[in-house]
Amino acid sequence: MLRLAEAGAETTHLDSPDASVTVDNPLCGDRVTIDLRCDADGRVTELAHAVRGCVLCRAATAVLADHAVGSGADEIDAIRARLRARLRDATPLPDDAEWQDLAVFEPVAGHRSRHECVLLPFEATLRALSEVRGSGGTAAP
Repeated sequence: MLRLAEAGAETTHLDSPDASVTVDNPLCGDRVTIDLRCDADGRVTELAHAVRGCVLCRAATAVLADHAVGSGADEIDAIRARLRARLRDATPLPDDAEWQDLAVFEPVAGHRSRHECVLLPFEATLRALSEVRGSGGTAAP
C-alpha cells in the first residue's frame, strides 16, 4: 500500500482538461482533484490527479489512475460499488474482478471511518465524468 501511496502522491495536471473536479472529505481533510479528458463516447482517455490526503486516499488514487483510462462512468461506478460493498461487508472481491489492485484495501473493511478515504478518488472521477456528460461531450481535440 505504501508503494501505491507514493505513486498517488505525485501531482499531475492536464492542460485544458474536459473536466476538473475537487472533492473533499470533511471528516479527515483528504482532498482529491481529478482532471480528465474523454473521447466522444465518454470514456477516459487521460487522467491526472492531485491528492492532499492520507495513505489510503493516495493509494486509491494511484489504483484509479492506473486503471481508469478506457473506462466510462458506468465502469467506474461499478468498480466503486464493488469496492464499497467489499469494505462494508468484508467480503472478498471476486477472483475474476478487474482492478485486482483494490484487494490491498481489504484490511480497511474493519475501519468504517476510513472507507470514504478509499472511495474519494472514485467520487471525484465520477463527478468529473458527469461534468463531461453535462457539457454534451468532450473538448475539441
